[in-house]
Amino acid sequence: MSFIEVLVEGSSDVPVVREVLQRQFHLHEKINFRIHPHKGKGALPLNPLSKPRIQQQGLLDQLPAKLMGFGSYLQNDAFVLVLVDADDEPCDKLLFQLESMLVKLPNPPRVLFRIAIEEVESWFIADTEAVKKAYPKARVATLKKIKPDAICGAWERLAEALNQEVGKWPAPGTLKTDWATAISPHLDLDDPKSPSLRKLIQGVAHELKHKKVKRHS
Repeated sequence: MSFIEVLVEGSSDVPVVREVLQRQFHLHEKINFRIHPHKGKGALPLNPLSKPRIQQQGLLDQLPAKLMGFGSYLQNDAFVLVLVDADDEPCDKLLFQLESMLVKLPNPPRVLFRIAIEEVESWFIADTEAVKKAYPKARVATLKKIKPDAICGAWERLAEALNQEVGKWPAPGTLKTDWATAISPHLDLDDPKSPSLRKLIQGVAHELKHKKVKRHS
């Protein structure tokens, strides 16, 4: 049976990816897809064929090894979705690095790379109506001044709009997960306000059309 393996940086990415796959594409978790959160972004290894060290638990740290593992058993109509935050790195540069890594792997699976610019919280601050529905007291006027997918310190701007104290980086994972869980159900997925969220949806739609992932009504 066809399957989508989804790799994300952390638990706060899970609610929004799950929302996209379930609400927009009517897919079922554990039946059509599985989401694998990691402990941060990490960095691509110099040698993609090397085994990651046990302390290297970031998405990019483990990405080549996991892709090789998926490639050993995934069927041709299955694919891997990899969602990575751009942070302050140029999107084109990051995508080039990911694609260059992929071609060095023996028998790689089908992979869809998608980049959140600047980070998943950028998708939320671009959709102020979704933020307001989830948090009626949110000060969305400040968010409306931010250009969608701008490099602006997205999670900090969201925290300020929600009047929540998060201290210094890293923000507590549970807090960011709470935001994602509350806001994701209200995101406009038919007309996404964030260009990188739109590209994610378009990419998944293309893969589903051509890879024939089984759907459940």
